[in-house]
Amino acid sequence: MSDFGFTRKELRSLRALGSPMGVQRALDAMPYHLAKTAWSPRRVLTERTAHCLEGAIFAAAALRVLGFPPLLLDLEAVQDTDHVIAVYQVQGHWGAIAKSNFSGLRCRVPVYRTLRELVMSYFEDYINLRGDRTLRAYSRPVNLSRFDQIHPGWMTTEDELWFIPDHLVVIPHTPILAPALERSLSRVDRRALEAAVVGRRTI
Repeated sequence: MSDFGFTRKELRSLRALGSPMGVQRALDAMPYHLAKTAWSPRRVLTERTAHCLEGAIFAAAALRVLGFPPLLLDLEAVQDTDHVIAVYQVQGHWGAIAKSNFSGLRCRVPVYRTLRELVMSYFEDYINLRGDRTLRAYSRPVNLSRFDQIHPGWMTTEDELWFIPDHLVVIPHTPILAPALERSLSRVDRRALEAAVVGRRTI
C-alpha cells in the first residue's frame, strides 16, 4: 500500500478517520480560516485549519488513504464564490465532504443516485449575503491522481496548490438552470439567510 508521501504518523491520523463521515468530522472540528492560501493536505493536517478549497483537497487525500478515488467537484456560482467539494460513492450513490463558512454547504450523505441530484441538494443553501440563490453550474469530478506525475508530492508539499483550482475553473461545467428560471428566482427570506450564516467567521 502506498504511503503517498505521508509519514507513518500522518498515515495513522488519516486512517484513524475511518470513513467519509470521519473525514467530515475532522473538517468540522477545524476552524475556518480566511487566508488566500492553497495548502496541501499535509499543511492542513499540521495547521488544523482550512477553508473551502483546502478542506476539499484534504478530504480527497484522506479518502484516497481510505481506499476511495480522490475526487473533487467544482460548484460554480454567480455574484458569489465557487465552492469545491470532495465527492465519493457508496453502493453506487454519491455523497460529499466539504468545508464551508456557510452552514448548509458542508457534507451530504451518500444517498444521491446522480451527481446532478447531489449538486441540486446544495441549491437552496447556496446563497450570498444578499440572499440571492447563486448556484448555476457544476463540473465533472476531477480525480486528483492526475497530478501525481505533473506535480509529484502534491499531497505533502509545502508549496501551495494553485494548479488545482486553476484546473477546476477551466474544465467544462454543466448548467443547472435555464435562463428563464434564472430570471424568475427570488431571494431567500431573512430566517433562511440567518440560518445560513450561523457560526460564519468574518475576521
